Amino acid sequence: MRELLEALARELVEEPGRVRVEEWTEDGVVHLDLEVAPDDRGRVIGRQGRTADALRTLLEAVGRRRGIECDMEVVD
Repeated sequence: MRELLEALARELVEEPGRVRVEEWTEDGVVHLDLEVAPDDRGRVIGRQGRTADALRTLLEAVGRRRGIECDMEVVD
């Protein structure tokens, strides 16, 4: 899941080298913390959070097919 989110985020940002994803598991849920350059934060969040919501939806769908629950956050 981490690799998928990294690949998607790198396509959205101006500075793909600064994309970092931390993956951790708690209570059976895979949590993904996405960190990007400050100037790129708006690109991965999108207007009214639509891009971030789309990323979450995609990760949830892929996770469901793999039998895992997934959550994603954009961190400062």
